[in-house]
Amino acid sequence: MALIIAIVILIMFSAYFSATETAFSTYNKIKMKNEAASGNKRAQLVLDLSDDYDRLISTILIGNNIVNIASTTLATMLFVNMLGNKTGPTASTVVMTIVVLIFGEISPKSIAKDMPESFSKATAPFLRIVFMILKPVNFMFSLWKKLLTKIIKIKNPDIITEEEILTIVEEAKNDGTLNEHETNLIRNAIEFDDLEVSEICTPRTSIVALKDDATRREIVDTFYRCGFSRLPVYKKSIDNIIGFITQKDYYRYVANGSKELIDIVSPIPLVPPTINISRLMRGMQQNHSQIALVVDEYGGTYGIVTLEDILEELVGEIWDESDNEIPEIVRSSENEYTVLGTANLEDVFEFFGKTCDSDYVSLNGWMSEKLERIPCVNDTVDYEGLTFTVTKANTRRALEIKIRKPADKSAGTENKEDTDNKKGENQ
Repeated sequence: MALIIAIVILIMFSAYFSATETAFSTYNKIKMKNEAASGNKRAQLVLDLSDDYDRLISTILIGNNIVNIASTTLATMLFVNMLGNKTGPTASTVVMTIVVLIFGEISPKSIAKDMPESFSKATAPFLRIVFMILKPVNFMFSLWKKLLTKIIKIKNPDIITEEEILTIVEEAKNDGTLNEHETNLIRNAIEFDDLEVSEICTPRTSIVALKDDATRREIVDTFYRCGFSRLPVYKKSIDNIIGFITQKDYYRYVANGSKELIDIVSPIPLVPPTINISRLMRGMQQNHSQIALVVDEYGGTYGIVTLEDILEELVGEIWDESDNEIPEIVRSSENEYTVLGTANLEDVFEFFGKTCDSDYVSLNGWMSEKLERIPCVNDTVDYEGLTFTVTKANTRRALEIKIRKPADKSAGTENKEDTDNKKGENQ
């Protein structure tokens, strides 16, 4: 009877160590840190034990192996006394394998996996005692580990990559922890550092600017027509932008005749098209700039970028009362879409679930690359199952492109069956 009680106690310890191993391996560190910051002592103890994770796991494994070996030894003695030397060991092996697997491994680990935070906090006090008792043994194992580390050199530390973080965010979204807006915000923040200013700036052909000798009527009309609060000012050509003016300064000084246009022109920062937008944003914040001029390798005007353009890459489109919302992609029929030539190439292909490797930023630039010339009306390009047809263009670029995707085969089959049925009914 004493052997049976001892075996039951050892199986309980086996269950404890197995569940503790799972709980400490799977608990949410962020939740635990928040609870510890709120004054939960058990949570802080869990974090303290986890700081030396290698020693913690060694303690759990040593304890688990000790109780499993001890329970197996006692069970063998019990079955030998009951069944003899021939069948006793075999029966002990079969019975203890089943008992240890069910009650010492599978069941406790399944329970601990479902509530790792609660279980780790519940088991932490006793685990600390075991931790102290087995400290000398752990010390010997730590020396053994150092020897193994020298023999088997580990070069790659455990570093979480951007792809892994994005996967975690996607899983959190699927679990309902994060909503669509929060997921997009985190994804944009992670990808923010990979964008260059050439991918978000207003291109040279779309810049609205004033000539340095523009009349007051021309200035007012331009501000009214474009709705912008700041406008670049150029001398002779758009490639020689000398600065910018604000609508506020114009009406405060120029409109009443106290100053001339050239007197209120503020200097504009110059940046290359390859600069990272996160770096540019920090520079604009430090210099209190709202606008910057993007210049190409020859010193000509490449485009204009504003602080709002950069922030929109994080939080999405920012609309005000002066903005005219013009969607870049509009569905015109079941399988056809009308897309602006200035639409971002990556966004377009992502919309259709396709990938595209090109140095061009806009859809018009990609069409030019494929056609090897400036696109004209009715020019067509077939790519990845999609058909791109230019519907509007000028002498310099494609303004509007129709994209047709393949019809859904299942829908086509259903339509054919409906047609056949109708023919049968008519007959």
